[in-house]
Amino acid sequence: MEVCINMAIEKHLKLTGISNVSWKDAINQTVNEASRTIDYISNMKILDQTAKIDGNKIIEYYATIDLSFMVDENR
Repeated sequence: MEVCINMAIEKHLKLTGISNVSWKDAINQTVNEASRTIDYISNMKILDQTAKIDGNKIIEYYATIDLSFMVDENR
């Protein structure tokens, strides 16, 4: 008797987004861009938030995220 086990596999990508508006915008832009080519995105975790400063003003916001998605075993 053969036993077939279905196993879900979750893949993780570490991505860094950049925005001149905010950290939230950097995160949203990163997820939106990734979703153009990655199917089955399930969640994300914010790993780091940094910024580039010029004088006394933040000019770029950087958000590094861990993006998770399910691997389609039928591809």
